[in-house]
Amino acid sequence: MPHSPATAPAPRADALAPRDRSVIILLLISAFVVILNETILSVALPPIMDDLGLAETTAQWLTTGFMLTMAVVIPTTGYLMGRFSTRQVFAIAMTTFTLGTLICALSPSFLPLLIGRIVQASGTAVMMPLLMTTVMNLVPPSRRGQVMGNISIVISVAPALGPTISGLILSVAPWRALFVLVLPIAIAALLFGLRRIENVNEASDQPADPLSVVLAGLGFGPLVYGLTGISGGGGHGGDAADAASGGAPTAAVICLVVGVLSLGLFVGRQLSLQRQERPLLDLRTFSSRSFTIAVVLMVVMMGAMFGVVVLLPIFLQKVLELSTLSVGLMMLPGGLAMGLLAPLVGRLFDRVGPRPLLVPGLAAVVVGIGIMSRVPDQPWLIVVGHVIMSLGLAFVFTPLMTTAMGSLPRARYGHGSAIVGTVQQVAGAAGAALLVSIMSRIAAGTVESGGSTLEGISAGTSVAFTLSAALGLVTVVIALFVRRNPEEAGHEPAPGPEVQGADAAE
Repeated sequence: MPHSPATAPAPRADALAPRDRSVIILLLISAFVVILNETILSVALPPIMDDLGLAETTAQWLTTGFMLTMAVVIPTTGYLMGRFSTRQVFAIAMTTFTLGTLICALSPSFLPLLIGRIVQASGTAVMMPLLMTTVMNLVPPSRRGQVMGNISIVISVAPALGPTISGLILSVAPWRALFVLVLPIAIAALLFGLRRIENVNEASDQPADPLSVVLAGLGFGPLVYGLTGISGGGGHGGDAADAASGGAPTAAVICLVVGVLSLGLFVGRQLSLQRQERPLLDLRTFSSRSFTIAVVLMVVMMGAMFGVVVLLPIFLQKVLELSTLSVGLMMLPGGLAMGLLAPLVGRLFDRVGPRPLLVPGLAAVVVGIGIMSRVPDQPWLIVVGHVIMSLGLAFVFTPLMTTAMGSLPRARYGHGSAIVGTVQQVAGAAGAALLVSIMSRIAAGTVESGGSTLEGISAGTSVAFTLSAALGLVTVVIALFVRRNPEEAGHEPAPGPEVQGADAAE
């Protein structure tokens, strides 16, 4: 009896095509490079100040300018991804980032270096929304958690590695080496991406609304600047007690007012343009309950996390008198733990949905921050608390991003990713400003009562971390209301009128 010929197993219905997998891998690598650059300068400011003869307030614009540019550009990425094709948006992002890196590497003085950082930030701001939107377009709902877990690796490991890599490089080379080493990697990613990346969307001929662009710049830029400066500079590494004694800088308050008023006008303008189906940032994303709850949770968690990230090095360097390299190495285990756990969390999300992951994850964040709020004088306890917090965050970010984006119709993926990116910037700045302000004022009160500055910083850090942990408890309650999107469980619902209209507009 003749044997029937062997047949190849049928591909899984939710398997990624080789082309789609290549696109996502290339975008992940490119995003890792640009996000690594975002934190690689954190411990390089003192050498730059010494080499270029800069005051601390001037040098801080190398990080502040980067953050402000991100806040201004990210809200426009939803429009960019609708107006241009995938290949074009990638070319814009990586070419801009590579050009900025080259300018920084060749900068003979402060002004060219600042311009290079601003150009770098413009490319960085586009890359993450491009990656998230492409994943949502290419990956079946049943596998989005797994792929979003890989994105979480980029988001968590790259910033964690930045200070450590920077400290190691600066121990053997001048600060320009930070950009010289990144430049060939960026060029390679650009050339390889232009050769291999294929379009997953078609460009439209929708024109940009100039007034919306101006209002976005006048809203998000001054808002983030005002938030970072409202604590009087303590968040920039100055003396926290001195910062608190002067109160909130007038310029920061003015920027906050300008930012809030401009954002009000920006929202009104978008609501008007939505009726014509041409908003710069589509706010109808908030009509999704799951998206709104996920964004609220993201605001609180990003605020708490960035507050800890800013305050912890101040405490470790000023009170425990540790070097910048030691601080970078202490932060490394938490970032690596978060990144290594992210793929597992993504696979678990595909099986069980967001709530079983969010509740224990948020609880772990509270425990980790609670340990650090005791500001122990043993560095290993700080590392333990930071690792527990990071492991908790690993169970939070992938479910939040996947739930938020998966609740939107395809036509609004770009706008949803732009909103998520903008929220991260604004919430991070707000959280850092709030916690640094609390720490600074308690530190100043301790000094006025006869205590030392170091005692004041220690007491202020403890109170600020305690407040951060309390906010974390609130998120545990909110997480109970997060629901799984039906299509991610393999039961895709029939599109309602809103989804049908959005898809038709696409």
